[in-house]
Amino acid sequence: MNTILILTILIVVFAVVFDFINGFHDTANAIATSVSTKALSPRRAIILASVMNFVGAMTFTGVAKTITKDIVNPFTLENGSTVILAALAAAIIWNLVTWYYGIPSSSSHALIGAIAGAAIAAAGFNTLNYSGFIAIIKALLLSPLLAFGVGYIVYSIIKLVFKNSNLPKTNKRFRHIQIATAALQSYSHGTNDAQKAMGIITMALIVNNYQSSNDIQFWVQFICALSMALGTALGGWKIIKTVGGKIMKIRPVSGVAADLTGAAVIFGATFLHMPVSTTHVISSSILGVGASHRLKGVKWGTAQRMLITWVITLPISATLAAICYFILDLFF
Repeated sequence: MNTILILTILIVVFAVVFDFINGFHDTANAIATSVSTKALSPRRAIILASVMNFVGAMTFTGVAKTITKDIVNPFTLENGSTVILAALAAAIIWNLVTWYYGIPSSSSHALIGAIAGAAIAAAGFNTLNYSGFIAIIKALLLSPLLAFGVGYIVYSIIKLVFKNSNLPKTNKRFRHIQIATAALQSYSHGTNDAQKAMGIITMALIVNNYQSSNDIQFWVQFICALSMALGTALGGWKIIKTVGGKIMKIRPVSGVAADLTGAAVIFGATFLHMPVSTTHVISSSILGVGASHRLKGVKWGTAQRMLITWVITLPISATLAAICYFILDLFF
């Protein structure tokens, strides 16, 4: 086999591994609230999330096309295969580190930062598609703020509507509703997160002249959807523990508000073809709901630790990718 084919196969394998890790790293966020409130048992939540993530990933491709072309131009990327492979390696390393410590870091930040870092290492800062890259960064930064605000408003409305209701009965009803909202949030997660690996594989196919457009091939969509679903099936309990219990005490009513908020913001981003961090969105929606319920009930120390991780992910993943690029460049 020639070097180009070997690199392409390696990129596909690494992209599938990235999506698999994303499955147990990020997807746990989508079901954390339903597990925390006991609306779903862990096993049922995992099965539900796996199926809905797969369905969501098979539904849309707009975000994948954004990843393919808006960070760097794959048609002019120097040493493109090495750049992409280095980016995937760096994103995988950072995801595994944050998963090991149970920190709900962003796979989206890791991958986007890694692509930028590896491309800069290969061809300098001018290689970035600045208009597209800045638009992606804006979406990553604004989406958690939007989720916090929407979560605050949604829970405030729910409080107003059910202010005279019997609390135990209301929570019981909302526990049933939460099964549906957990499914919706898992579906929305699949519509956005799984597409990032699809975009990476498509970028590699363009760089290595296996296709001439940024259309997402069916086999690419299918293997990315399947790998994320399998990753979800193997769980992500460290992240569930942090998101589902260490931010605030979640009840069915607040869980439904957070799930609806997270799903709405992620769907909005998917329809705009913008990649967002589902970790940021879901965690921020829980924070917004918690702040609306009772400011003192939110464990702001956990939120601060998460915020620090979010801030450092882009530069760390970019630096890791640059190092990986220089190492891989010695061999390819």
